[in-house]
Amino acid sequence: MRSCFLKLAEEHLDWTCCFFVQGDRLRVYRMVLRWFLLSSLIHTLYAHNDFFTSIGQMTDLLYTEKDLVTSLKEYIKQEESRLEQVKEWAEKLDSLTNTAMQDPEEFLGHPVNAFKLMKRLNSEWADLESLVLKDTTNGFISNLTVQRQFFPTDEDQTGAAKALLRLQDTYQLSANTISNGDLPGVVHKSRMTVEDCYELGKIAYSDADYYHTELWMAQALTQLDEGEESTIDKVTVLDYLSYAIYQQGELERALELTRRMLKLDPNHHRANGNLKYFEFQLEKQRKAEAEKEKEEGEGKKTEKKVLDKRDAQRKRSKNLLPERKKYEMLCRGEGVKLTPRRQSRLFCRYFDNGHHPHLLLAPVKQEDEWDRPHIVRYHDIISDSEIMTVKEIAKPRLRRATISNPITGVLETAPYRISKSAWLSAYEHSTIATINQRIEDITGLEMDTAEELQVANYGVGGQYEPHFDFGRKDEPDAFKELGTGNRIATWLFYMSDVSAGGATVFPDVGAAVWPKKGTAVFWYNLFASGEGDYSTRHAACPVLVGNKWVSNKWIHERGQEFRRPCGLTEME
Repeated sequence: MRSCFLKLAEEHLDWTCCFFVQGDRLRVYRMVLRWFLLSSLIHTLYAHNDFFTSIGQMTDLLYTEKDLVTSLKEYIKQEESRLEQVKEWAEKLDSLTNTAMQDPEEFLGHPVNAFKLMKRLNSEWADLESLVLKDTTNGFISNLTVQRQFFPTDEDQTGAAKALLRLQDTYQLSANTISNGDLPGVVHKSRMTVEDCYELGKIAYSDADYYHTELWMAQALTQLDEGEESTIDKVTVLDYLSYAIYQQGELERALELTRRMLKLDPNHHRANGNLKYFEFQLEKQRKAEAEKEKEEGEGKKTEKKVLDKRDAQRKRSKNLLPERKKYEMLCRGEGVKLTPRRQSRLFCRYFDNGHHPHLLLAPVKQEDEWDRPHIVRYHDIISDSEIMTVKEIAKPRLRRATISNPITGVLETAPYRISKSAWLSAYEHSTIATINQRIEDITGLEMDTAEELQVANYGVGGQYEPHFDFGRKDEPDAFKELGTGNRIATWLFYMSDVSAGGATVFPDVGAAVWPKKGTAVFWYNLFASGEGDYSTRHAACPVLVGNKWVSNKWIHERGQEFRRPCGLTEME
């Protein structure tokens, strides 16, 4: 880096020599240095937005925090030293004044004592004042000020909180399980405090998400009831909790909690008002139910029971499950639709792609993951050293992952895609070129028209909700600017193991593919006819525990005319 910079400086000096005399070379060097440092700082600041969307970049925050802790300990050490000096001074003077006050006149009758009193009050107390007022915070405050520009923002904190709520729903975890840190595959177990639970509840409350407000305020209250010390009091928690429960239509429970709040704080203004309101609404509700029950005949009751039973049967039908439910079930490992008969048709094999010269002596390990759509996994297809190289190149360039707007075709961020990504070209490093060639050898598809290798690192609860990789008929301009046609196929490398969660799922067909470091999966998005295969709609499940790294290659239609001939029927 130093030699590159000196070369850059010399180049600047070459073209400025006609304007600057020899003695000004140092000034030019300094100017270039300032430009270089400013550019680096801007690049660093830009690269570290949206921390919560990438675990890989969040690791930098640990080093920042470690540096601040070291600085803080040094400050504490200096403060303790200063206070020790003040303490010694105070103890010495305490003993001296106690002796002097037994007989002040006799004490001051000694000329040395009189001199020393004058000296202490005239100069030594001034020295003590300087010691007390001595500011030892400069080093720590300066370091904190510098580091603060790299701190997460409110958006990061809110994003991480919402990620916990998303994980709670997807993996059906209780607030108590998360609070205790009892997650599968956890090595560094961490408990949540009352303040943590309260903060989650507040964030849910600010989004009018009263369901999660109830769960986390109830957890905070439970921990307070169990004796955990906290700056948050029970009245504050009960205030949020009772209102969240009321908003969900449970008047009796809201009333019960309000009464409990008033026992703790009888003068709570809002609770007193809510008590009267809840009692009035509950009485009104009971009267309405009684009148309705009176009006309804037994026949209507029976009919209602039959309808309720039919509704329950419909809800139990998996075919009627909304996509979101299917997606979450597959993420938990439930609802996979691969029957034993279909499973028996899936095989493992050594694959050389029709005796390809690069694969003859080293065929790859191919495994059928799914039959329709046909999804295959390749084992030991990318080495640890290649993964390390790809991650090292990508990490400083990671940006919030984007999606293609189906109407405008413009790339933009979306709340349903929580990750950061970087695009790597073959000319940047020989490893990238080698990886591209390997994909071409195995798939037989042209890579020159494919998109660059996209590297993605998922953040807290990182996910990518159900989507298609290819452009549909109602998105004619999806990849128009590329000029390479639609995305014919997807190749996906798994570059890390994931302790829990993080599966790639296909909700329409009930398929789930789990991450395994060093493997890759491949599927066609389009039939040979060029029509889209809608069964390839897929999603990346939230990462429950671990750090998920993937890289993918989106392969386009152009250049495949003779490599994958067009089919004669729509579904071929």
